[in-house]
Amino acid sequence: MGGHKGATVIDSDQHLYESRTLWADHMDPGLRDRALAIVDDEVGNAWLTWRGERIVMADVTVPGETAEVGQRLQRALRGEAPAHRYDEILPKSFWDPAARVDELAALGVDESVLFPNYGLAWERTLEGDLEASLANMGAWNRWAVAVAHDGRGVLHPVAHLTLRDLDWLEQQLGALAAGGVRLGMISPGLVDGKPLSHPELDRAWAAFVAHGVTPVFHVENVTRPFDDAWFASDPEPTNPALASVFLWAGAGLALADLTVNGTFQRHPDLRLGVMELSAVWLPMFLMYLDGGVAFHERLHGAPVAELADRPSDYVRRHVRIAAFSYEDPVRLTRQCGDLFMSCSDWPHSEGTATPRSDYGETLTARGLHGANVDWLLRRS
Repeated sequence: MGGHKGATVIDSDQHLYESRTLWADHMDPGLRDRALAIVDDEVGNAWLTWRGERIVMADVTVPGETAEVGQRLQRALRGEAPAHRYDEILPKSFWDPAARVDELAALGVDESVLFPNYGLAWERTLEGDLEASLANMGAWNRWAVAVAHDGRGVLHPVAHLTLRDLDWLEQQLGALAAGGVRLGMISPGLVDGKPLSHPELDRAWAAFVAHGVTPVFHVENVTRPFDDAWFASDPEPTNPALASVFLWAGAGLALADLTVNGTFQRHPDLRLGVMELSAVWLPMFLMYLDGGVAFHERLHGAPVAELADRPSDYVRRHVRIAAFSYEDPVRLTRQCGDLFMSCSDWPHSEGTATPRSDYGETLTARGLHGANVDWLLRRS
């Protein structure tokens, strides 16, 4: 396998495709009329849909071929038939856990963290129907337990969770923990108008710790850190240009909120991952986090919350961040500490199929290629 000198190489960010009917197949029967589904249009293009509304085109992506994805989308938007039918070209390793295990050797890694594929696109669309949101998240989570079972200890599926219903969250965390799922994707945005540090949400953070499930932020179509007016001119519904430019902003704001308002201090064993939201921003962020809090305290004579340590120390203690090879994670480690994880984003077009060679000599960095994911999984 891809390990170096006996160590385990863990890819912190891969994606597993959902089947056309995964949500209905794993949902309570009484709610199946609100299940997401992948449905063909009249000329054969596949779309992720909800109650007849198209959310995003279903596509088979290849690392390095983002322009080709765009060309297929524009063709579909013009009402033209696809050159190839979705099901005919969808590789088994994209959706089948056993085939993904076999694929890891070709990627040069031993284990992988598996985020949803289409699950990244729909949360904002369904936010007005909480019951439907919980039902569709729960459907993916049930399948995630099966993936963890079939993954032979080397696949680590990520649950899809929200803090909008804490009773539901605690029930999900209990089932996920019992089923061997140790990571849960959540939005870094406001929770029905409340920041993540709000005292009412302390129950959620305590539940994550109690059940041994680590919350993680990831690229996702969720509540944005900026007013929607900033995005009004952009025709892209799920991933507007400004969201890509400020990819890290939501995660940075959330981490600052959890630090400045004392959530990390109140929950000393809380762990949090940040995946596919870039990493090069972290050195500047840590500098401004310490500087901004110190300035505020000098100006007002007291901090927002009494902290025992420097604000940046809480981030270093509680957070691990995925860094792409082109971000020079060795340099980032020198600046910030051993906080980073390697990732491929496979099989997305903006990802890579050659993570082992991409990271090159940095494979000797144990934290980057395994230990920090182990820490999030609470295996160390």
